[in-house]
Amino acid sequence: MSSRLGRWAVYVLIAIGFAVACAFLSNWQFERNETRSEQIALVEANYDADPVALSALIGADGELDPGDVWHPVILTGEYIEDEQVLVRNRPHGGTSAFEVLVPFRDADGRVFIVDRGWVPPGDGDSPDAVPAPPSGEVEVIVRLRPGEQVPASGRGAPEGQVPTINLPTIAELVSGDVITSAYGQIVSEDPTAEGTINGFDSPTDDPGPHLSYAIQWILFALMGFIFIGYIIRTEIVKHREEVEGRPAPVKKSRRRDRDADVEDELLDANV
Repeated sequence: MSSRLGRWAVYVLIAIGFAVACAFLSNWQFERNETRSEQIALVEANYDADPVALSALIGADGELDPGDVWHPVILTGEYIEDEQVLVRNRPHGGTSAFEVLVPFRDADGRVFIVDRGWVPPGDGDSPDAVPAPPSGEVEVIVRLRPGEQVPASGRGAPEGQVPTINLPTIAELVSGDVITSAYGQIVSEDPTAEGTINGFDSPTDDPGPHLSYAIQWILFALMGFIFIGYIIRTEIVKHREEVEGRPAPVKKSRRRDRDADVEDELLDANV
């Protein structure tokens, strides 16, 4: 009995450990769902807002408030075309496309990185053609986006290209006072350029599967206890059946013992 109790205790400990792991994973998915909900709410609040001046959202300190991501801003100035940079391996149009980053000198003197869109890959390490931005004074509307991290793999890119939109890295390739807290995804240009660059799709409002995954992990934890309970119950039933099916011990006949005593007495009397 003690061995069975010890084994069952191990079963219960395994179920508890599994439940703790499931609770951790479920909480992680709940957090991801909350983060995704906040992202969707931010897009809904800012994406179609009226554009404002760049200085209204990015002040002299050059910092971007996270609550202003996706908000449109108006830039007035000129592109610095000869310092254009391409971002490689961007997932557009079912290909590893290139996004075209062109520094823009705003009327306040600061340089802001504008992502003018994407072009398909060419035969080599570069696109076959990149349409030039409009020259002279231009009014550009962009949506504010935060910069990206450098690649964890440490991969690089050919000259004139970058692996990610890491703004401090790009600022080293561009002259002037470059804003490194944000860049802009283009909405419109006035006047428009002669060539056409592919634009960006609107961000999806799909919340993703995180909430359903969180609930699944809770159910897995409950199923773990149910499974352990089933194993213990099966062992109890099996043990009971073994006990009930075991033959009863044979009792010695007391009559046989008395006959043996009488025979011994007769033998002693004849000696």
